[in-house]
Amino acid sequence: MLQVNNLCKSFGSLKALDNVSFELEKGEILAVIGPSGGGKSTLLRVLNGLETPDSGSIEFIEGADVITGTFGLVFQEYNLFPQYTVLENLTLAPRLLKKNYSQAGEILEKVGLTEKKENYPSQLSGGQKQRTAIARALMLKPDILCFDEPTSALDPKLTEEIVGIIKQMKGEQTIIIVTHDMEVMRETADKTAVMDDGKLRKLY
Repeated sequence: MLQVNNLCKSFGSLKALDNVSFELEKGEILAVIGPSGGGKSTLLRVLNGLETPDSGSIEFIEGADVITGTFGLVFQEYNLFPQYTVLENLTLAPRLLKKNYSQAGEILEKVGLTEKKENYPSQLSGGQKQRTAIARALMLKPDILCFDEPTSALDPKLTEEIVGIIKQMKGEQTIIIVTHDMEVMRETADKTAVMDDGKLRKLY
């Protein structure tokens, strides 16, 4: 279980996160919704270690013990390396970290990109880039996979594809999705958090 306790993060006088707390069970999908500037993306950045919280804690709990856990992030703009093929984008981080990357073929098959593994990002559609970004994040086997607006740049058909991939992972992969798309929230989420002005206003 993920336990987030009273996370606070300020940028000058702006309180981006104001005592944010929630719990997420293993295998659940949490959608985080709310207006722009409400703290949603800051929450993802803090969870993934891209920003340091001013106070509060992020803990993984198993039974009565606090254990080590990891996050993976699928960026809104994909952030693929243009000079590398799809397969090379997947294996780069595991190679640098001296970790196993033999699962790349299996993960590419899961997201429907086996035939595109030798293509470069410039040769991919928006949906294929998003699927590559998902596959890359899965390579390091994160305990929690985070999505920052995964369908914001996609048309309805491609959005349906990405939603389908997220739904396939339901029950197996714990997921946090920041989204403005209410259909994505309705189709995928077990829980929904509403954020505004840095506060978690509602969790249902």
